[in-house]
Amino acid sequence: MGADIDPAAPILIFDSGVGGLTVLEATRRLLPDAPIIYAADNAGLPYGAKTEAQVAARVAGLLGRMTERFRPRLVCIACNTASTIALGMVREVLEVPIVGTVPAIKPAAAITRSGVIGLLGTEATIRQGYVDRLEVEFASDKTLLRHAAPELVEAAEARLRGEDVDPRVFARAAAGLREQLGGEDIDTVVLACTHFPLLADDLAVAFGPGVRLVDGAEGIARRIAHLTGGQGFARNAPDLALFTRDDARVEALAPALAALGLTRSETL
Repeated sequence: MGADIDPAAPILIFDSGVGGLTVLEATRRLLPDAPIIYAADNAGLPYGAKTEAQVAARVAGLLGRMTERFRPRLVCIACNTASTIALGMVREVLEVPIVGTVPAIKPAAAITRSGVIGLLGTEATIRQGYVDRLEVEFASDKTLLRHAAPELVEAAEARLRGEDVDPRVFARAAAGLREQLGGEDIDTVVLACTHFPLLADDLAVAFGPGVRLVDGAEGIARRIAHLTGGQGFARNAPDLALFTRDDARVEALAPALAALGLTRSETL
């Protein structure tokens, strides 16, 4: 199977914004030679505030255009909101392997000692039946408390642009979980948005000692590596950052993108 794939065919990592860079970083550690296109739908950000129908139509449409243009060997939807809503539809439409992102409830359930797990996500993610099913399958004997923290998405974007972030944002996110019934016993927090690990140090301070933060980036990277096993890689040009809108905020991201090897950028 691997021999049939063009070594220069990229892995396409897609997110609403810069959150998927956490997945890109983890993937690079496992596959340093793989050509990667990082695509951010910054014109559609934030996804968490959109309806399910809007997210599904937007993600399927954009990925259709991108796969036609760039011919990726694999597409990773590095966004919990987009994955929980649109993954099934995208798999039906695109004839390319698709890796989605799901909240890391399974590993959190394996490591919690108190049995109380917090989940931080977008408004759209925390209300999904997909999350309910993960809870039933992996954490039925645990308590899972959910809190929507949309402020953290913008905080992560701002942090990567080099801007200061109000620390009260992190305190509010922690309080949203802690103040729920049983919240004082939380010892494990699932970061159910790929943006949130960019803020892990701040969130660790806000939650205090004894709380472990869990995200899915390493697991996603392992899945990508497994599905591309045996394939040849050839990076014929620097890896590309692709945006759906060009504005001053994209320019401000340039140093952070370059540090991750994304030295070219284009607008779709």
